[in-house]
Order: sequence, then C-alpha cells, then structure tokens
Amino acid sequence: MKHDVKFGANCWNQYSEWSALREAGIRADALGFDSLWTWDHLYPIVGSHEGPIFEGWLTLAAWAERTERVTVGLMVGANTFRHPAIVAKMASTLDHISGGRAVLGIGGAWFETEHRAYGIEFGGSPGERLKWLEEAARIMRGMLHGERPSGNDFYDTHEVRLDPPPVQKHLPLLIGGGGEKKTLRIVARYADAMNVGGGFDNVRRKDEILRGHCQEVGRDESEIERTTGVGTCIIRDDPAEARRVFEAMFERNGQAEPWKDQMVGTPDQIVERLRPYLSIGFRHFIVGFPSPYDAESMERLITEVKPALAGA
Repeated sequence: MKHDVKFGANCWNQYSEWSALREAGIRADALGFDSLWTWDHLYPIVGSHEGPIFEGWLTLAAWAERTERVTVGLMVGANTFRHPAIVAKMASTLDHISGGRAVLGIGGAWFETEHRAYGIEFGGSPGERLKWLEEAARIMRGMLHGERPSGNDFYDTHEVRLDPPPVQKHLPLLIGGGGEKKTLRIVARYADAMNVGGGFDNVRRKDEILRGHCQEVGRDESEIERTTGVGTCIIRDDPAEARRVFEAMFERNGQAEPWKDQMVGTPDQIVERLRPYLSIGFRHFIVGFPSPYDAESMERLITEVKPALAGA
C-alpha cells in the first residue's frame, strides 16, 4: 500500500471576490495539491459574520470545470442544509463534472446564526443533529454504493436510487468531526475518510478512539483514510515577515483575531510541526488558505515542505 504524503488546499470562500477564489482553486491544481476544499457556510465563520461568502457546492462545480487532477469536496458539508439523498445526487453530478474527482464531505453542522437567518432547522442539541447525521450517512453511503436505501427515522426516502451513478467505482464519503461517543462511531460505520483537527495530541487521541469504535463495529480501520486540518499557513524565509503577512490576512477576513499556534514561519519550521503526524498514520494534511490566498505559501508548501515530509 502506498503511503504518500498528501496536501489539501482549503480555500476559504469568505471575504473574497469570485475571480480570486476561482483562481486559487486553479492554482492549487496546477501546483500539485492532492485535494481542494472549501467551506459549506452561508455566513462567514472567521471574523465578523456580517460579510460576504460564496456558496460551497457551486464553487466546487466551477472548480471542477477548471481543474484536471485535484480532488474536490466540502470541508465539510452541513448535513442540516440539504436532504442527504439530494446531497448524494449532487456529489454524483460533481463526479461527472470533474471526471471522477469528487469527495462527499459531511458533518453535523454547528453555526446556529446562519441557520436562524436562513430559516434552516438546527435541532435542539448537537446530539440531535448527530442522530440526523448518522441516518444521512447511511443513506448517502448506500446510494453511492448502488443500493436503494430507505429512511427510517428522520428522512422519508423510499428505495431511492442514484442514476447515473458516480464515475468513480467508490466515491469517498468523508465525515468531519471529533465527537468521541457519536461522531467517531459514525465514521467507523460509514466513512471512507475522516477529518479531525485541534493539534497533534488531540488528533492522536481521536484516532485511538476511532480504532476502538472500528473494532466494536467490525470495521477494518485501515479502510478509513485519516486527514487532519492543520490550520492556516504562511511561509517566508524571515519568520517576522511571515507573521506580518499572517496578521494582515486575518485582518482582511472580517477583522478576525489571528488564530494562535498556526503554521507561520520557514519551510523547516513547518516540516517539524507536521512530522509527528506521520508516526500515527496521518499523511493527508488539509491547510487553510484565507483570502487573498497567498501564492508564495501555496507554492512553497508543495515544492519545499511536501518533499521534506515525503522523505521522512
């Protein structure tokens, strides 16, 4: 089995012009990123929510037409926004648009402000939303596998079929989130890939818990690709200059307070920060690129950091 180091570009769709967001996706593909993502939100989630943001699925469709190699998906879709059978249909259509490069990313959703503003049912608790997510994951996985699933509790589907099926024989279902009792168990039962963040110690803990759930439900844990969100990244030879660019980037994004403990510095510093993940089997790093999508950092991540990690 190959264990290549992979990098994903999560190009934030907030506080941007469309031309810049479109070009960021094209650049990620040309540079050799393995995966390309954006958020599924209706209001900005970093900085002031009183700002612009582009819709996620339509962004993916546009990127799919303008790229050639990179996989495309949401990091991650909000299950509350759309019926899961419709989402599976959308993912299959995206797979055809992209020539077989779609990933169906999904999560329970968390941002109440946008739900309230758009009149979308938010549920009474995270636990309720995770019950919705579990049934949604079963329906979507079944449809993607050529089955005709029906809903039991929350989604009134009746032997729903997916026609045409995806181009890929097995379009990946990625589930994001680190809830230890429910979310990771849903991952163990249904996901082809998982995404969790919060730093190395947190990721290691979540992975151990996922392995336990896999054992309990009878799933081979090696079937599930591990991906991790590692925050934002600014690379410069001078760490002070990297910090200046980083702070200006967050200021641009709704006057957001800069995130702490981010990948800001030299290529060697970034390599050392990511190296520990390799020891626990996490080799697919999802890196956030806020507007204005720093071209130097995107390029150096692929041309300098990735080769150094691949040789580790």
